[in-house]
Amino acid sequence: MRVTLVRAAMFGTVAAAALIATPASAQAGADTSPTTAPNAQTQNQSAGASDQEITVTARRRNELLLNVPVAVTAYSGEQLDRRGALDITDIAKTTPDVTLKPSRGTNTTLTAFIRGVGQQDPVAGFEQGVGLYLDDVYLNRPQASVLDIYDVERIEILRGPQGTLYGRNTIGGAIKYVTRRIRTDGPHLSLRTNLGTHGQFDAIGSASAPLTDTLRVSVAAARLSNTGFGKNLTTGQRNYNKDIWAGRGTIEFQPSENAFIRISADKTWDDSNPRGGHRLVPNLCTVAACNGAIPSSGNEFDTAGNLNDPTQRVRSGGGSIWAEFGLTDWLKFRSITALRKDTSHTPIDFDATQYVDLDVPAIYKNHQFSQELQLVADKGPLQGVFGVYYLNASAFDAFDVRLYTTSAALPGLTAATQGDVKTKTWAIFGDFTYDFNPMWSVSLGGRWTTDNRRAHVLRQTYKFGGQPDLGGSSGFGDGTVIATTSNFNGERTDEAFTPRASINFKPNANQTLYLSYSKGFKGGGFDPRGQSTQAPSQDPQDVFNFMTFKPEKVDSFEFGYKAALFNRRLQLATAIFDAEYKDVQVPGSAGCFVGGVQTFCGITTNAGKARFRGVELETNFRAADNIATAGDHFTMSGSLGYLDAKYLQFDTAIAGKTVDVADHRKIQNTPKWTLSGTLDYDTPLAGGRLDANTTLSYRSASQQFELRSPGLDQPGFALWDANFVWRSTGNRYEFGLHAKNIANKKYIIGGYNFLAQNPLTGDFILNGAGNPIPTLGRTGVLTAFYGNPRQIFLSAALNF
Repeated sequence: MRVTLVRAAMFGTVAAAALIATPASAQAGADTSPTTAPNAQTQNQSAGASDQEITVTARRRNELLLNVPVAVTAYSGEQLDRRGALDITDIAKTTPDVTLKPSRGTNTTLTAFIRGVGQQDPVAGFEQGVGLYLDDVYLNRPQASVLDIYDVERIEILRGPQGTLYGRNTIGGAIKYVTRRIRTDGPHLSLRTNLGTHGQFDAIGSASAPLTDTLRVSVAAARLSNTGFGKNLTTGQRNYNKDIWAGRGTIEFQPSENAFIRISADKTWDDSNPRGGHRLVPNLCTVAACNGAIPSSGNEFDTAGNLNDPTQRVRSGGGSIWAEFGLTDWLKFRSITALRKDTSHTPIDFDATQYVDLDVPAIYKNHQFSQELQLVADKGPLQGVFGVYYLNASAFDAFDVRLYTTSAALPGLTAATQGDVKTKTWAIFGDFTYDFNPMWSVSLGGRWTTDNRRAHVLRQTYKFGGQPDLGGSSGFGDGTVIATTSNFNGERTDEAFTPRASINFKPNANQTLYLSYSKGFKGGGFDPRGQSTQAPSQDPQDVFNFMTFKPEKVDSFEFGYKAALFNRRLQLATAIFDAEYKDVQVPGSAGCFVGGVQTFCGITTNAGKARFRGVELETNFRAADNIATAGDHFTMSGSLGYLDAKYLQFDTAIAGKTVDVADHRKIQNTPKWTLSGTLDYDTPLAGGRLDANTTLSYRSASQQFELRSPGLDQPGFALWDANFVWRSTGNRYEFGLHAKNIANKKYIIGGYNFLAQNPLTGDFILNGAGNPIPTLGRTGVLTAFYGNPRQIFLSAALNF
């Protein structure tokens, strides 16, 4: 779901090469308000604050980061400003064992992995293994979830299963986006802009004011744009461009010291062009209809696709009511009510050619209502939260797969799919900590979840043409339905209890050791692209078993150490973990044959078992003060993640037999090493302060899919960013210079592969002419999408 929070003009840094990585901790003291609003920190944050002053809500209550027995990385709004962050994917550079990126042919659909757990294929009806929360509202789908950074108090990344407090779809971890409360000290107006390479132009305005002593309002609007990094060589459109308008409004009502209500709503209009991939193989078609030269260039951001229906368009938005009331001096009642919806119209040209071959016009529609009620207690040695949660969500997708076939009698067809998945979830949960003394405490928690799914999947074959809402017969035949190949209805209900337990030991106020156990759960469901005719037989039970997939479960153990040492100049956090997974869900797609005709099939596998073991380290060292001038500071920070992720069992069908291929599969989007290093120098200058920082981040090799894909899989690479930002005293004026991916490194973040492969090695199978063999369509598909190239931009802001 997208709550597109308007991307603020970020202020950043440019300096020399980085040495040590950035764990980027959030800074600030606790809010002086007696009520716990969505952000419980002050508006003005000190870049030099220590870990002991960092307040997070990882356990759904305000706690010092140093005391939380969870692997948490927290980024303050000020840190994100100083490092030129533009959207939520930027934080993955400096967070160990985290992957965040746009999903293949889109600006706004999020692919998220934490400690090897996530979802590579953003299919409607599937939910990620990483939960994304906006002010405690769970965003149920990956579509429209690449949040732009605007008015943010902090972002928290919780690594490891969070099934007790956050529910079934946080089996890998959770990301919490926490926005600022409206200021109470009078009216405020902020104007920001970014101007940079690739035609970047961002304009953001926000205003807030107290209407009475108890009522205050704020509004914001933004125009976010660039002209793209490449070109569509067939249509002439710009590729990888951005064309977004966004708005947000908030009302806060605080009738007393013990009551707080926040009502917020937002809307985003994204009219960016279709994002086309770059072909990595020549045209493999040998028939006259598609046997011709394909426009090409040496620019990885260029494409040659010719699909423009439906017109690319994303609309997303929603609203929430966040309320909290103090019942006694130790007990608070909290209610979080939210409604979200988004619609994406997108033409996906898999083959990236001018031919109508593996062209996929698609529509995604998501809708959700959620309600959460909590009681938050803090009485003497006992602290905790008890709550209930309800979610009612629907996900609809309709898409055509337009193909040239191998049949002379039927040279072309469209495989049309409609998938409608409805989800209802109920849960009751609690998590409590008891302090036996200042040194020892124990935490216990649990969540009972009931997860109901209902699905309808309709598959039809058109003689060319396709579904009317997706362009019908426009340019591709007469749109005649020649077969209904699947008309499936299914329902399943899964239940799970996910406990959590930890022991905390604090030898002194500046150090914490913890040992924890947690269980995670991700509900089962149905593949909304599935083709029921591929079942072993048409017996109803065989069809059901083929179309459904089972829940995914994990048992995770973690030992952690957090400390603020040397008079708080050095902060560090480390974790050692082991996670044992069962029935790992692996969504995918492949070419198949129905009635002897080549078509498209969704395939979802419960792979079996997997194991994730690793070590994470984050450090922040205030190395020196008053070096060149009075009041300056030099800070070094770093992060390291090592992840040994492997399948222990991966059953799949090869030549009609079930074979365990675990030794020949890898966890996708999961590098073994993630490293980053940042140098930061802050000094008084010209009536304000100048901050210069630089970051070098590294990710080792990773695969796009479980089976290796030569050409698509990304070797290890490093990215170098740098920023300068000057702020006047009081932050009235701000100016920044930012450089991202300074070395202009080319790296692949996603792709499509529909070529015949050896099922064990992944090597492409070649025909007699030495060319790869397409498994879907005729032109052959090995198409790559790339991360952003070098970007340089200026930022400026005026605050009243």
